[in-house]
Amino acid sequence: MKEKTIKSRLKTILFRFLLISVIVFCAILWICSWTYSEGTRSGNLIKVSKKGVVFKTIEGELNLGGVSTMEGLEGNIWSFTVLDGALADEFTPYEGKKVKVYYRERYKTMPWLGDTNYIVTKVELIEP
Repeated sequence: MKEKTIKSRLKTILFRFLLISVIVFCAILWICSWTYSEGTRSGNLIKVSKKGVVFKTIEGELNLGGVSTMEGLEGNIWSFTVLDGALADEFTPYEGKKVKVYYRERYKTMPWLGDTNYIVTKVELIEP
């Protein structure tokens, strides 16, 4: 009789643990896919590169222009992530040129989705 009670308690504990784990996992995925804000930024495209040790992601940097400080002029670099490989190929001819990027900001990001919370969805060249 005691053996049955212990087994049923262990099953109940295991079931609750799995249920809580699934709920927490789903909540984390929801938070990481939730778009916090959307917008555009313009600046000179510095680089776009594929990087990562375990998860290879496409990361880029945009120079938004100088910011005047007491010490002089300081650069304002904005880092972003590109999820679409075809979109990343569009960046190549724009390096060193002024571009406008459309992005979505996520509240948090998973490691396989990039280093930043800013996910670029579109890029346009700004004609001089």
